Amino acid sequence: MRFHPSLLAAASPIAIGVTALCSPALAQSTGSVDFDNAIVVTGTRGTQQVAGIASPDTPKAKAVLTQETIQRQNPGQTILDTINLIPGVSFQNNDAYGSAGGTLSIRGFDSSRISLTFDGVPLNDSGNYAIYSNQQLDPEIISEVNVNLGTTDVDSPTASAVGGTVNYRSKTPDHDLGLLVSGSVGEYNFRRGFVKVETGDLTASGTRAWFSASSAKNDNPFNNYGKVNKQQYNAKLYQPLAGDDFIAIAAHYNQNRNNFFGSLPLRNDANRTVGSGSGNRFPSNSDERGYAVNYPCTVALGVTGKADATSTCGTEFDRRYNPSNTGNVRISSRFTLADHLVLTVDPSYQWVKANGGGTVTGLESTRTIAGTSYTGFLGGRYYFGKDLNGDGDSLDSVTLLAPSHTQTGRIGLIASLRWDIDPTNTVRIAYTYDRARHRQTGEVGTLQFDGEPTDVFPINKPLTGANGVVVEKRDRLSFAILQQVAGEYRGEFFGGNLVVNAGVRAPFFKRNLTNYCFATSASGNVDCFGQDATLNAAYAAANPYSFNSTTNKITGVAPPQQRVFNFNRVLPNVGFVYRLGSGVSLFANYSKGLSVPGTDSLYNAFVFPLGTEQAQPRPETTDNFDAGVRYRTGKVQGEISGFYNKFKDRLASAYDPELDTTVHRNLGNVKKYGFDGYVSYQPIPAISLYAFASAIKSEIQNDVQVNATTFAATAGKRESGIPTYSYGGAIRGSVGPFDLGVTAKRTGPRYYNDENLPVVSGGNEVYPAQIPAYTFVNLDARFNLKGIGRGSYLQLNVYNLFDSFSVGGVGGTLLHTATYFAQIGAPRTISGTLVVGF
Repeated sequence: MRFHPSLLAAASPIAIGVTALCSPALAQSTGSVDFDNAIVVTGTRGTQQVAGIASPDTPKAKAVLTQETIQRQNPGQTILDTINLIPGVSFQNNDAYGSAGGTLSIRGFDSSRISLTFDGVPLNDSGNYAIYSNQQLDPEIISEVNVNLGTTDVDSPTASAVGGTVNYRSKTPDHDLGLLVSGSVGEYNFRRGFVKVETGDLTASGTRAWFSASSAKNDNPFNNYGKVNKQQYNAKLYQPLAGDDFIAIAAHYNQNRNNFFGSLPLRNDANRTVGSGSGNRFPSNSDERGYAVNYPCTVALGVTGKADATSTCGTEFDRRYNPSNTGNVRISSRFTLADHLVLTVDPSYQWVKANGGGTVTGLESTRTIAGTSYTGFLGGRYYFGKDLNGDGDSLDSVTLLAPSHTQTGRIGLIASLRWDIDPTNTVRIAYTYDRARHRQTGEVGTLQFDGEPTDVFPINKPLTGANGVVVEKRDRLSFAILQQVAGEYRGEFFGGNLVVNAGVRAPFFKRNLTNYCFATSASGNVDCFGQDATLNAAYAAANPYSFNSTTNKITGVAPPQQRVFNFNRVLPNVGFVYRLGSGVSLFANYSKGLSVPGTDSLYNAFVFPLGTEQAQPRPETTDNFDAGVRYRTGKVQGEISGFYNKFKDRLASAYDPELDTTVHRNLGNVKKYGFDGYVSYQPIPAISLYAFASAIKSEIQNDVQVNATTFAATAGKRESGIPTYSYGGAIRGSVGPFDLGVTAKRTGPRYYNDENLPVVSGGNEVYPAQIPAYTFVNLDARFNLKGIGRGSYLQLNVYNLFDSFSVGGVGGTLLHTATYFAQIGAPRTISGTLVVGF
């Protein structure tokens, strides 16, 4: 075990932190890291950077943020908020501390089209490809995060990423014994503690490890009730082998218990008042943010012989919980098999237990159809056929908890073999396997007398009907299986001035889906009887299924069934870098992308018979073009790039928190294009400046059919929910032990709907066509405690310095007559952190 011989000074405070290292990990898997390291080392002839900002000379637009930048953010902040300073990236945080979720897009691609990985492990939901920003790794143990704008890597383990990648890696254990302790306090009763122990070298061969734990709590800033409670545990063991070879084993566990955060209806009518009702859930301006939830309250006792009505205690939107338990075990490894032949192998296993949703009305009665009495989920209502509130009768309507529950077990493997043919030509082949068992159910639980859930996971002790069968609103089992082979070539020509990358990946996706419920409509409605064979048979007989292929009309209900979907494509990826001299280089890249329909879209198709067009949702494909110019000198560094993306069968979706479901639509062909750019300047060592900007234009090519006779006027319109532009910058300075940094970003307007029209309700305009632009300014100030310990400091953070009120995350919708919801942007939040390291 090694001990550090002396205290070290804190890291340089002037770096904004979008930086390329001498050997950066520019891709997610160990194989991609290994391949890119060879590219950078032989291709860039030393990394140039200005004020910590660099653009590596690769065919794709990529940027890397180091731990120095990550540590400047709010304590415990999600890594997805940290990358918001990269041009083309747009993230709307639901709270200032990053523990309540958020909305991410890159170049207008929503999060379901962005591959998020952590040490090579894919983090997108295996069913709907969603990204959960509040479940990310503690920032203190992230060594770096890199963003690939607009395209994916050749071995990306993804079924949907056509819009870029976000890849971050946990730190390698230190050679020296160490302890890091961090404590934070802030507004909205924020309290956070973090501790990390470094073992240092345990053996002569360099075996070493670290262990960390954190706990964070804060209140919902918008009311008197909601809470966030998060804890996380991590560990990593690292064993170096000969040369650059190694084996690393890591484990991660994250637990969140938080209430739903501020979602508001997009309307500004004069009759709107502050409150938690579905029509006026949140105030519309910064002077009326707060309101009181009905807490404490009491659920009334049932009265024997009386048909008791449901209680409203515990039914508010803000009472809803969004609990999650997530974890993974992962291995990264590199082995030199022979001269110029390197094998990398990254296996992993991850698990998820999570739910979200609110309260429902449970009926103690049964429903009779054609002489048969049913318990279960029927016509959108819950029938139990027994006493639920303990008053001795079966006459009542009882308030119950009924979230949508998901449990996932996921096995992954990425293997890569690299061969250096000669100093200027390198090839590799890669294999990816990803198998997720995705169990989606909808069990029901009880409420306590104060309206709190008896258990936030009703699946632990679900309510059953009179027949002893669990009553639930959905019951399905999915296997999402990806097998992918890929190849990549890199070559240098004309003395190394031209570097060419050419790759191809061939993904084979398989969706093995079983729906144990009856499908009643193409919008996903179902009737469920808990796999009760008797009730299933009676219900099928009473509602025989038929489909008219001429009129496409359905009668009856589609019975429980299993279906298998396969999606295969060959996806090329080719690009080059050409150095013109004097610090100027040109780069360009083309890639073809594929996004497979998510499980919700595929289950919705169960209502149509096999063999029909409607029963086989089409995958989304893209052609992505990216080109730009870089200028790199010792004092100024800049880059500007343009992009063009062409969609076929563009899938779009938006989450509806009232229905607790995702609504899908197909926009047909869509074009998307724009530019990203930045410039960095460091006039003197103590001051650094950074500015960036991006603009996006999208065009839906055709009107979208709504029903048999109606089309939405979408031709030539922009996609909803996408900022039309963004720009901002940062300035950081250092005087003695003091550091001060200010970052600012303006996010442009977004359209509410794909028709780009004002929102209309009851014939009246209730909101303009666009969500207004907004500006966030963040401040961080640090006092370095050089005499106390290694890397010790006091830090002050102010998030949203000028308390800008904004509409935050929004998914968009098709029609201008539709009412839907969006998040409120996080208010100004002040916090302080003391970090002590030894």
